[in-house]
Amino acid sequence: MRSLFSILLFLLFFSRASGQVDSTKHLIDTLPENFYLLRTITRDGVALPEIEIKEVYIVGRARSARKFPYARYQRLIYNLKKVYPYALIVRGRLYEVNMKLTDITDEKERKKYLRQVEKDVFGEYEDDMLDMTITQGRLLIKLIDRETQNTSYELIQQYRGSFSASFWQFIARIFGADLKAEYDPLGEDALMERIVQEIEMGRL
Repeated sequence: MRSLFSILLFLLFFSRASGQVDSTKHLIDTLPENFYLLRTITRDGVALPEIEIKEVYIVGRARSARKFPYARYQRLIYNLKKVYPYALIVRGRLYEVNMKLTDITDEKERKKYLRQVEKDVFGEYEDDMLDMTITQGRLLIKLIDRETQNTSYELIQQYRGSFSASFWQFIARIFGADLKAEYDPLGEDALMERIVQEIEMGRL
């Protein structure tokens, strides 16, 4: 199990620390950050206030003999809320690393920079990764593809070479994971996509 999380730690090598506070941000008035602006709409000669609300998903119990797996659904929500922030960290770090590498032309310096970033991230996120379950690790691999448009295998291949990518893929398969797994929001990952959208909107 520890090897699988070493893979995830490697992927988080693309990561930057989350939770940083922008000290330049200040409130300039007393309005709450979330408020609604009413507008007046006239229908059939009657003017009434109107507000646009967000789309709401209602999931009811199935009437067929096959019951909706609510326990598994709630577990999926729990797991996604735990690992989704790390997928965002990977996306942000990937951009940051790529921007930095455009300024480093010497191959030796590039490798030195990548080793240092990897060392820093291992120190920062090792405990978090080791605290994840195998299922959460698989979800994170899928979410990395969602956020970066690259599978975990492709990222390792790009930054470490084909041999490293094949090696880590072999280790991942031992634990029932697949670094080549692609995110399919319209197919097998449709429910996962709906939950992630709810998380993004702050409703979960």
